[in-house]
Amino acid sequence: MSSAHVKPLGGAAAGNVSFLAGRIPPAIEIMSKYMKDLDKELFRKILKVVVTAIEGTDCCDALGTIAESCDVPEEKLSSVVAGMHELLRVALRLPPSTLKQEGFREDLRELRISEEYISDFVSVVFGSRREALDIVASQQGPQLPHMDDFTWRVDVAISTSCLGRALQPSILTQIQLSDGTRSHFQVSVPKFQELRYNVALILKEMNDLEKRGVLKIQD
Repeated sequence: MSSAHVKPLGGAAAGNVSFLAGRIPPAIEIMSKYMKDLDKELFRKILKVVVTAIEGTDCCDALGTIAESCDVPEEKLSSVVAGMHELLRVALRLPPSTLKQEGFREDLRELRISEEYISDFVSVVFGSRREALDIVASQQGPQLPHMDDFTWRVDVAISTSCLGRALQPSILTQIQLSDGTRSHFQVSVPKFQELRYNVALILKEMNDLEKRGVLKIQD
């Protein structure tokens, strides 16, 4: 991908999280250029089809009908559809608590999208259909077991085949996952301290990343 097609986006500088993480994907950049050829009615027809597609419905026939009824070249129309789909897909990844409406609007303004079209995009990302879109996204994404229960206790071995480990404390843990899997493991105190240190180090690095302008999360 040529760097000439990936431009920085400055919406996050205003204190909001940029839904594009500071970069404009080529599909969205091309879409913003071709949207000037759309009238309001055609734009809303395309947007409706794109949202329906994100919800998991086959929209090939609907897109074919739109292509036959408008005078926009097929190449431009395809680019607009692809860009709208990418824009909404990326925006819907961020929860409303992270992506603020005004920050989203500002990002779209920097893409040179008309204000009347911006309002329609906002209504999709923050409107009444958002919950349904989130449910579909969670069902379509990869599903991994999550942790249901975690228990631990400190154990001290009274005797052991290795005399050097006699009366040395260790930490016994049990993890139960949502699929019913149970895992047990034992770790020595020095290894537990090493784990604790590495976790603290990762949390510090995550905090440092959040302090950077383009990644900072606002409450």
